[in-house]
Amino acid sequence: MPRSLLGRTLLIMLVPLVVVQGIALQIFYGSHLGTVSRRLSSAIAGEMAYTIELMRQDPSPAWQDRVLEMAYRQFMLGMRMEPGARLTWHKRVNIPGPMDDDLAAALTDKFHAPFTMDWTSDPQSVLIRLQLPEGVLDVTAPRKRLAIGTFFLFLGWIVGSALLLFVIAAIFMRNQVRAIRRLARSAEAFGMGREVPPIRPEGAAEVRQAAAAFNRMQERIRRFLGQRTEMLAGVSHDLRTPLTRLRLALAMLPPNEDLRQDVADMTADVEEMERMIAGYLAFARGEKAEQALPVSLSALLDEVADGARRSGTALTLDVPPDLTLKLRADAMRRAITNLVDNARRHATHVALGAATEGRSVQVTVDDDGPGIPADRRESVFRPFESGASGGTGLGLSIARDIVRAHGGEIMLEDSPLGGLRARIRLPV
Repeated sequence: MPRSLLGRTLLIMLVPLVVVQGIALQIFYGSHLGTVSRRLSSAIAGEMAYTIELMRQDPSPAWQDRVLEMAYRQFMLGMRMEPGARLTWHKRVNIPGPMDDDLAAALTDKFHAPFTMDWTSDPQSVLIRLQLPEGVLDVTAPRKRLAIGTFFLFLGWIVGSALLLFVIAAIFMRNQVRAIRRLARSAEAFGMGREVPPIRPEGAAEVRQAAAAFNRMQERIRRFLGQRTEMLAGVSHDLRTPLTRLRLALAMLPPNEDLRQDVADMTADVEEMERMIAGYLAFARGEKAEQALPVSLSALLDEVADGARRSGTALTLDVPPDLTLKLRADAMRRAITNLVDNARRHATHVALGAATEGRSVQVTVDDDGPGIPADRRESVFRPFESGASGGTGLGLSIARDIVRAHGGEIMLEDSPLGGLRARIRLPV
């Protein structure tokens, strides 16, 4: 069965049409056409039998020639006797329609003698050779006396009307399906975080209704995302004020050997909180403003690798050249950087790679660290839950948000290096 709506609809329309036309053709062929064809063939066979009976009344050549002349004049049958000849075998060639079968049945019924028919040598005539005791009778019968013009007219009408209706249905359904395909493409692009203009409703009423509903849904989601991003950015920004006061208060504390370690720990916690807020604030702002554009993923991964190496990470890079995707570059750079930072905190060696697989691109971050148990790999994507000591709990969550906004997915697996593999799948 066709998988597309266009193919299935055309099949639903075409199959009943063909069945009805076939039934009509069979009824016409089996009743009217068959009856007329049998009568015409029987008339030819009867005229041949009548001519042969007249020829046998007088064997003189003059009478024979006169009878053959009358047969041609009255019946339009050209006849010629070959005295003493014997009929040779002749391969029969079937032609469209019932004419040849009905004529063969009529000749068999009238004469019970061997005969041959040639429907292909002469387009205007049928060449019949009949074996008689006196010899072989050659008969040239006009094809128009056997041909039924209404059969081909009816057959042409059936085929032509079916093709015409099919073409009209195909054009109409293609226009309807085009609107559905446009809606599907827009929904897919919007799901990948790309800027999609409102769809112009067209096609059937149901398709127009779906397009209008998609436009309203798109506007509501954009409004919700905008409000959420502004709220998170505002909260993150407002949290900086008390953190700054805490940092200042810690810096203003008088020197005290007993409290030195506690103050240092508290200062480190404040700095960690500031980094968390700065990262989430940058993510929220970028999510709101950045649009997806064609980006060289190879160059982006080179930049991430260079940044990790400058931080002292032993990192190997394996990416194909000129790998280009439609991405929000800053957001994707942040997601991959988060994964690399998470790996280098718990490992001595990190491997970053990318490859094309079918209609997707796979980006992998491998490390040789302790890894994460399989039963905990999904939970570490929840905000503020770290996969191992030393994490802030937001890196993986932000990375998954960014990847999913591009229509992709991120998974954690066992790494060939012995630690953890973070695999990003992005649609091409």
